[in-house]
Amino acid sequence: MEKFEFAKSLAPIVLSCGAAGLALISCQDVSTSQADDGELQPITRHVDLDRFMGDWYVIAHIPIFLEKEAYNAVESYELAEDGTIPTTFKFNKGSFDGPLKTMNPKGFVYNNETNAEWRMQFLWPFKAAYLITYLSDDYQTTIIGVPSRKYAWIMARTKNLPDAEYAALVKELERQGHDISKLRKVPQR
Repeated sequence: MEKFEFAKSLAPIVLSCGAAGLALISCQDVSTSQADDGELQPITRHVDLDRFMGDWYVIAHIPIFLEKEAYNAVESYELAEDGTIPTTFKFNKGSFDGPLKTMNPKGFVYNNETNAEWRMQFLWPFKAAYLITYLSDDYQTTIIGVPSRKYAWIMARTKNLPDAEYAALVKELERQGHDISKLRKVPQR
């Protein structure tokens, strides 16, 4: 009888973990190499990973639920000796003085020919597609997206961009097929 009660008490935990796993699996899409299915594609030029590493300020995003109220959002990448990319994503929730939230996913280069397609792992063993869809020649601005175009991030090496540069990046996001009515400018200071 005790075994039955113990198993019964674990059922909600197992179901919750299973639901979370299914949600993450739905974010994962490993078929990004097929251009004819309408999915967003990464850039085709080679990304110098050493130049791409470091801090990127999130200027605007079509956010995932965790970052809808993000202020001062910064994503930092570091290239490890094993080729993985330990990542730190920090932001204040709800206001400039809100509680600091930190996530530490790990990136894996998925396409070594261009280095523009990664998989990000927030929770083992699930990995979500992460595409570099725009990168300025000077590595000062970038756009990151997912194959479904459900989420996107405009990022820069500085906290703020001139209005014309920001407008050009929003136009690029729209050209890529994103719904820019969902775009949120991230307050930075």
